[in-house]
Amino acid sequence: MFKNVISKRAIINPLLMLSAMWLGYFLQLNGFFENCFGAIIPLLPEGLLGIITSPLLHGNFDHIVGNSIPIAVLMFLLYQFYPVVANKVFVIGWLATGLLVWLLPPVDIVTGEYMYSCTIGASGVVYVLAFFLFFSGVFKWNMKLLTISLLVVLYYGSLIWGMFPEEFFYNLNEPSKISWQAHLSGAVVGSIIAFMFKKVGERKKKYIWEFPNYYNEKDDKLWQEYRENHPEDFLELPYKKKDDIWDHLDELRKK
Repeated sequence: MFKNVISKRAIINPLLMLSAMWLGYFLQLNGFFENCFGAIIPLLPEGLLGIITSPLLHGNFDHIVGNSIPIAVLMFLLYQFYPVVANKVFVIGWLATGLLVWLLPPVDIVTGEYMYSCTIGASGVVYVLAFFLFFSGVFKWNMKLLTISLLVVLYYGSLIWGMFPEEFFYNLNEPSKISWQAHLSGAVVGSIIAFMFKKVGERKKKYIWEFPNYYNEKDDKLWQEYRENHPEDFLELPYKKKDDIWDHLDELRKK
């Protein structure tokens, strides 16, 4: 029933990502990733590996569960409704977000002091997908894609608060363990990618008769025949009746 409706990639690719994430978490539990190995460590060469591996690593069970659900939903939407650019969006978003996090100076937002930080988790990728899906629908101005944008806002609109340090909202006794840098980087990258690909793939349909100076001999002939066969319609008529005439002509045009 859904064979021709739901894309195979929209099912398989999210499952592959989830499998990689849970495999990474399993390896962590068994001591394969320790002491920030595989994490993004800003501005340090040993942290470059994390650009590739950090989205597959998580701090605890709640962390990976919290990222697994939005990854599954947003990747499904990406591959279902943006199949032409989905792979590019995912790969570019993953790598660009990781690189941006690595480039950001690791300083305490309150004190301005240097902080040695290790960033792991797929939340940066989540922000890439959410912001791409939202802004891409807006840039393309396609009703179907705008519906996806609306769904993203309804279910993940609260993500916007994660782009700011928790210290702005709470008095914390110690620095927050949540990487607002990864969230902000993902949001920026996702928005830029949406703009880059705004002319690629499905866009708002524009019919030929909507273009300026449109002329069609068949339409003109239909109009003349209508005038000859229905002269009574060209007397002083209520506005609604005139609209009915144009609706009728549109129906004839589409036949």
